[in-house]
Amino acid sequence: MGLSKQSKEAYFQKLKLLLETYPSIFIVNVDNVGSNQMHQIRVALRGTGVVLMGKNTMVRRALRVLLSELPQYERLMPHVRGNVGFVFTSGDLKDVRTTITSNTVAAPARAGALAPVDVTVPGGNTGMEPGKTSFFQALGIPTKIARGTIEIISDVKVVHAGNRVGPSEATLLNMMNISPFTYGMKVIQIYDNGTVFPPHVLDIESSELVDRFLKGIKTIAAISLALNYPTIVSVTHTLVNAYKNVLAVSLASDYTFEAAEKIKEMLENPDAFIVAAAPTEAAPAAAAAVEEKKEEEKEESDDDMGFGLFD
Repeated sequence: MGLSKQSKEAYFQKLKLLLETYPSIFIVNVDNVGSNQMHQIRVALRGTGVVLMGKNTMVRRALRVLLSELPQYERLMPHVRGNVGFVFTSGDLKDVRTTITSNTVAAPARAGALAPVDVTVPGGNTGMEPGKTSFFQALGIPTKIARGTIEIISDVKVVHAGNRVGPSEATLLNMMNISPFTYGMKVIQIYDNGTVFPPHVLDIESSELVDRFLKGIKTIAAISLALNYPTIVSVTHTLVNAYKNVLAVSLASDYTFEAAEKIKEMLENPDAFIVAAAPTEAAPAAAAAVEEKKEEEKEESDDDMGFGLFD
């Protein structure tokens, strides 16, 4: 039985209120997420986010009704497909994503389920009796009998990520008490103040953003200079280039100004500046020589003791 008209209206009003209250929305996939786990996620997000679930047809219908007032949320429409829900938040996106994705539970392999990761059966003694060898043989797992139990000779990958779990693989993994999968909310897309982007964007470091920003500024400055079109980022370069041009004209002509006089003086008499710089380099040695000479004079005066040669 579908929802009543009153329930649908209440859902539409709640969705509208959340859209108007929170600037950011996580679109999450909730495949294999149970009701108890969903409750735990809601509790973990309390104070920072609100979880809203609903049938896709009802969500799309509600969004279409609200688009006349909130047209920016049309960007959500292409992502409302599959088993998805919304997490509304005004908190830090990285922290909220961590809270959403960190709540996972281990789950056994079920026949027909889509494997999210590779599953490997580790080598070693299984503790199973020899009568169950057929399960391992069906999967091509090399075994031997050791001390009356089945021992797997080496690690074997029995399930590949993206493939369906077969009945034999599921039975064997359950017999060995291996729960290879973990299930929880998965962030598909993020809506933030009118922009929709994938979750890996949150992994970009601030230093990388600064580097890209500076690279963009340099590119704009280069284009502006090439087109002789002034912009905020190119005006400094324009002024420096203009100063260089004026300085070049001054050096090539009799025209001069205060900033150019020193450069002209250096070009006309470079030796004077070399000599002026030399004492600073030789100063320690010269000071040492003067000090040594004073010491020698002092020693000579001490030897005389104030007496003449024939006293």
